Amino acid sequence: MNLRLALIITIFSATIAAIACGDAGTNSNVNIAVANSNGVNTARANTNNPIQATTPVPEQTTNNAPTLTPVFKAYCEAMEKKNEAGIRKAYSKDTLAIFAEDMKAEGSKSLVQYLSTDQVTTALCDIRNESITGDTAVAEVKTAGMPNGAKIVFVKEGNDWKLTNRSPSLDAVKKTAANSNSGK
Repeated sequence: MNLRLALIITIFSATIAAIACGDAGTNSNVNIAVANSNGVNTARANTNNPIQATTPVPEQTTNNAPTLTPVFKAYCEAMEKKNEAGIRKAYSKDTLAIFAEDMKAEGSKSLVQYLSTDQVTTALCDIRNESITGDTAVAEVKTAGMPNGAKIVFVKEGNDWKLTNRSPSLDAVKKTAANSNSGK
């Protein structure tokens, strides 16, 4: 009887051990390839992060501003040489009137002094993507003060194109700020 009892205990123990070890056909400790194995251990961008810095994709060049380039290059040269007459020749009458009011309020003696913080030189004086509609044009300009570029409005006075202090992108920011403050 001892032999029978020993045999039953052995079979019962072997059965329990086999059940505890799991199915012999599957091995749960094997590394399984992930469907996106190229993405393993790589940082993923969080596209839903509202405070994450985003770099805008630069706009492609559609043209090299053939009409407005001479005006903007002359402006850059005048700014670099601190040539008051050249600067005045580049700007529109309306813009010069606005500058005159601001200069008076600030106590600036000259247009060169008033515009001294604009950081304009011939080293970085690029213009591209002009779009002309009647007597108004918009082009993207780059200077040392605006190395990423900004769209600037030009106007035609007589037969000459003139630079203004207006920018569609800055005007949009001003409108947004005005709208956000209007409910207060």
